Amino acid sequence: MLGKMKDMYKLQKQAKQIKKKLKNIHIEAEEKGVIVTVDGEQNVVSIQISDEAMENKATLEKSIKEALNKATKKSQQIAAEEMKVVMGGMGLPGM
Repeated sequence: MLGKMKDMYKLQKQAKQIKKKLKNIHIEAEEKGVIVTVDGEQNVVSIQISDEAMENKATLEKSIKEALNKATKKSQQIAAEEMKVVMGGMGLPGM
């Protein structure tokens, strides 16, 4: 029982370290003149829009959506890889 508690404490500590690391990772995605930057926790850090992208509202809206989706997906992949290392180290099945 005590061993499991120590393992859980270790897991929580590692998860906090990963969360801190993810917050400092910035992922960029670009779509037709729109650049979206998110951190590893999938929070939007910045959005840059070129003058050319501003010319067509429908295209701009689509570009923002696509860039956000790309950046979020990349962020999720990075977070999953980071957590996989911790979970695998804990001997959890399926990781």
